[in-house]
Amino acid sequence: MISRRSFLSIGGGLLAQAPAPPNIVLILCDDLGYGDVGAYYSEAKIPTPHMDKLAREGMRFTDAHSPSSVCTPTRYGVLTGRYCWRTRLKSGVGGGYSPALIEPGRDTIASLLKRTKNYRTGGFGKWHLGLGNEPKVDYTQEFSPSPNDYGFDEFFGIPASLDMPPYVFIDNHRAVEPPTATIGDSGEVKRGPFWRGGPRSPSFQMDDVIPAIVKRACAFVEKEKGPFFAYVPLPAPHTPWVPSRPFKGKSKVGLYGDFVEETDASIGMILASLERSGKAGNTLVIVTSDNGAPWEERDARETGGHWANAKWRGQKADIQEAGHRIPFMVRWPGRVKPGTVSDQTICLTDIFATIAQVQGIPMTEKMGEDSVSILPVLEGRQKGPLREAVVHHSANGLFSIRQGNWKLILGHGSGGFTEPVKREARPGEAAGELFNLRRDPHEDRNVYDANPAIVARMTALLKKYQDSGSSR
Repeated sequence: MISRRSFLSIGGGLLAQAPAPPNIVLILCDDLGYGDVGAYYSEAKIPTPHMDKLAREGMRFTDAHSPSSVCTPTRYGVLTGRYCWRTRLKSGVGGGYSPALIEPGRDTIASLLKRTKNYRTGGFGKWHLGLGNEPKVDYTQEFSPSPNDYGFDEFFGIPASLDMPPYVFIDNHRAVEPPTATIGDSGEVKRGPFWRGGPRSPSFQMDDVIPAIVKRACAFVEKEKGPFFAYVPLPAPHTPWVPSRPFKGKSKVGLYGDFVEETDASIGMILASLERSGKAGNTLVIVTSDNGAPWEERDARETGGHWANAKWRGQKADIQEAGHRIPFMVRWPGRVKPGTVSDQTICLTDIFATIAQVQGIPMTEKMGEDSVSILPVLEGRQKGPLREAVVHHSANGLFSIRQGNWKLILGHGSGGFTEPVKREARPGEAAGELFNLRRDPHEDRNVYDANPAIVARMTALLKKYQDSGSSR
């Protein structure tokens, strides 16, 4: 018997079988820089064969950006399609004990797919969006909200960054093992095996985290029979650089290089699980990063010339390009032409609207307010610019807006990790910074005073986005 879901009937004739809804795998690396991936930077010193292969099999974006140059606000933007500076979190990041940041009733990618298309949804990795409603989460009890309350049928991972207490695995609404032990502070060096001291589960070992997350993600991918969404926010190569035993000493770039190699291998394991289960042909895969790498000139010297952010200016947390310009690769057999490269300016908030359009789900005014679908680009139909503009936000709340080749920064300093973080304009100096990225990709020549009309136009556009509650 032929199912009406499988075929359409017109005048008694049968048309071709309707395509099955695609599975979706979204892998969000943590602090992976533009220059860490060989497909993006030919001078990279770390082998990334799995990401390089994925880029060859799909589309690689050269002008992709995170909405923030640090963790929590970017993760909010990825899942909700909304800039995080519209929430209570105006700067900085959350911690392992922070209350839930996503507002009750707000759609995430997971809840949208589950509610409207009956997808099975799983999350595996670093949450870092707060848990529960109390000022401090009690990990000896069940907590709500948890990722399950934001559309995930299944979640396994860690509460925040791998260098933030408490050091526990969470499985849906509770900790797998309460943090009844403690770990001391690793010291003041913010590189290598750095972590903050605090509570941990007695059996928690940092170098076990990535393998445990990948194992659960692969199991989910292989067991699901119907359409599924797998969100895999890997907590690497963020500090602490704690590669598991098979990867220690493997690279030529020290512990960081080892951890990047493990990150790439982890992506390869998830892609292999798709192949093994026969699902790769109908799966949309996105691999990207939440922001740039915390990498300075001294790091490049100490690693034999590896530039984790390529030659973009700045580093993680900064408003400059290295803080938010990221690798972004998409593979979708039959829909995305292999070996293609796009120079469209896009933002991680755009993933929400893209998945909605793929599914034919209408966007209301109260969802994905800062999300623009990149599906026309993926399908090779977009000719002109996709976005009107993208808003950037640094760790300490410094704003920037990008429109075409122009980038306007509303102040001076990095707004993040690089000194000076913040400084007042000197006598006679422009109030902010304006760069033409086509002519000056390294942001060396401030042309703010020479282009008052552009400054006025972009300042007004940013204010419009801030005041209206939407940039879509």
